[in-house]
Amino acid sequence: MTMTSGRRAALAADLLLTAVAAVSWAFLAMAGVAALGLHLLGADVAGSLGPMTAAVVVLAVGGSITPSGSVEAFGLTGAGAHTTIDIAPLGVSLTGALLLGWVFARSLRGSGAAVPGRELVARAGAVAVLFLLLLGGLAWAGSSTVTIDGGGLGLESPAASGGKGPGLEIPGLGDIGDIGGGLPERIAGLADAKASVGFSVQAGASLLGGLVWVLAVLLITLLAARRAPLPRRWRAAHRTVRPAASALRAVLVLSVAAGLAAAVGAASGDGHPRRVLGAALLGAPNGVWLGVPLGLLVPLRGTASGSLLQVLPHPLDTLLRADAEQSVTVARLAELEPLVWLLSLACALLMLTAGVLTAARTPRGEGGPVAFAGRCGLWLAVAGAVALPLLVLATRVEVGASLSVLGVDAVGAGLELGGSVPVAAALGAAWGLGAGAAGALLACATGAAGRRASPYARGVRPDGRTYPELAYLPGPYRPSPGYRAAREETNPYLRPPGAAGPAGPAGGDPFSAPTQTSRGPVPPPRRPRGPSGYRYGSSPVPPPDEPPPAPGGRR
Repeated sequence: MTMTSGRRAALAADLLLTAVAAVSWAFLAMAGVAALGLHLLGADVAGSLGPMTAAVVVLAVGGSITPSGSVEAFGLTGAGAHTTIDIAPLGVSLTGALLLGWVFARSLRGSGAAVPGRELVARAGAVAVLFLLLLGGLAWAGSSTVTIDGGGLGLESPAASGGKGPGLEIPGLGDIGDIGGGLPERIAGLADAKASVGFSVQAGASLLGGLVWVLAVLLITLLAARRAPLPRRWRAAHRTVRPAASALRAVLVLSVAAGLAAAVGAASGDGHPRRVLGAALLGAPNGVWLGVPLGLLVPLRGTASGSLLQVLPHPLDTLLRADAEQSVTVARLAELEPLVWLLSLACALLMLTAGVLTAARTPRGEGGPVAFAGRCGLWLAVAGAVALPLLVLATRVEVGASLSVLGVDAVGAGLELGGSVPVAAALGAAWGLGAGAAGALLACATGAAGRRASPYARGVRPDGRTYPELAYLPGPYRPSPGYRAAREETNPYLRPPGAAGPAGPAGGDPFSAPTQTSRGPVPPPRRPRGPSGYRYGSSPVPPPDEPPPAPGGRR
């Protein structure tokens, strides 16, 4: 096996293990949150918890579910229920997105200073393919039927209650939990009334929605994970897009944490805390992220009818009580409840916090505070122009239900609430520009500008390497790491002459003695050259040969 084939096999194994870890942890966490939320709400009393959990997870990742049902009375089957639901439990979605993105970003750190584009595409493709495989399994398992027994719900006939009709009350919600009206008054008098509601997952639409969801999560992760490498052509994103995207992601997650904390406080004073906690686990981001665009002056339009009016918070229920479609703005809600203006104040502080974080995570670079504020405001405006429309799309609600018994309409309920995407993009850019500039000036004044910039944004490798990448490959010129870092108290060359060492003068430290100076080595004396031209250090010149003796003569 060659070195190239061995490296390819190792990379393939790493891709597979990363995909398995990211997808499995994400689905396990989403299933756990969904099951716990449904259990706290008491949904497992009416049906099997497994299929309902699978259906909720499919809804959370962009899937589609088709409910249907019937009502049986007096042994006759003559009723039909038609329901449409277009709402995602964002509590489950957020849990899966955070875990999936965290594992994926961690897997990129082993790729060096820059991850190759092909490797990045391969990693994202492996995660997406495995995600769709598991989602297909959940789509197959997420079909079931929930049977609701009227007697089990405590419904009484009008005669048994004095002819008034009891109504249907949801414990823990006070007066707004009294739904009343159509359903209990028209069904409670039917002997042995039973309602069966079935739901099935649409496989094709769910797989398409899941593909969009997982690709969106991976893209947001790449834009917001400041300590993960990027391809070399995307290096500028470390200093521009990533600080703003990570700051906006941080404040949005923090807002959800604040919403969960408020739900815990509300549950402690409620008669049915389990239901409050279950609803918060599944839908806390829905309420919080619906309030963020509304607080940033994005107008919403909505209608509500039937029993769903009773579950809307005040003063939204009062505003939507009219039959026609209504415009929902902070100003109109403030006419009914003046404290609604605090929502705009909280959202403005949220954006200012994002501006300060953007400035702290952006390298200061050259130029004055005004130029730095302009850069931070520009990139936070880009992030806001993308994030606010995504919040509007994610929190859009569309619920409609109709139930008929023997041709008689028993209950009708509907709720539609959503905002304008173009208006959200424009207002997101405006708020981002102002909050980014103000936060950058505040960070410059306090000295926090650029202090939290990532090593990639500062142009430094996170592992501390300073040589070119080729120097760290196996070879004869590979530099060896230092044995340990130099310390001033033990290195005599880092101390001035005469300074005492760690043991002090009395300790006999040989390194504390001052350095002795001298005139230096004396050069050897120069020897004069002789007539033979002999030079010091050269080979000796042999003596001349004697002349031969004269023939036949004597000396």
